[in-house]
Amino acid sequence: MVVVREFRMSPAWVIWAPALVASTSVPALAAVYLTVEEAQQLIFPDRNFTLVPVTLSEDQRKTVQEKSGIPVRARQERVWRTDEGGHLIIDDVIGKHEFITFAVGINPDGSVRQVEILNYREAYGFEVRQKKWRRQFIGKTGASELSLNDDIKNISGATLSCRHVTEGVKRALALYDLIIKK
Repeated sequence: MVVVREFRMSPAWVIWAPALVASTSVPALAAVYLTVEEAQQLIFPDRNFTLVPVTLSEDQRKTVQEKSGIPVRARQERVWRTDEGGHLIIDDVIGKHEFITFAVGINPDGSVRQVEILNYREAYGFEVRQKKWRRQFIGKTGASELSLNDDIKNISGATLSCRHVTEGVKRALALYDLIIKK
């Protein structure tokens, strides 16, 4: 004898099932590649660093945002000066869902010395850590276009990370030009 049971979904299950499916997204893979101190020594080897307190006024925040075209979220910036006059700026940009923490080393002449990824928290797009891609920023200044697919090449499958890191470097250079170098 075969017993057949009827399956009926309760109204509550119909409501909660889509929410359950939506909440099971791809997990982010957080990776810490460098500490601030390691980034300092990698970008400016054998240099001494002095923390430069930079708290942006509302007018300064707006000015940096207007020059770079990129929103400025933080009023307190993370900036260090080297004993040779270079600067290191640590910033965060959003990848697709999570923050990417990066460092921009700026030479005394205002050009990019090096870009390093400190923390990457996304499941995709980690290719922005590739040295070949990051080398594109070397020598760029606040006067450079810094536009993805123009002077900065994109990485297929990492478009949002590429775009946002590029925008972050552009914002860091605007911060340097307008606030720090003065």
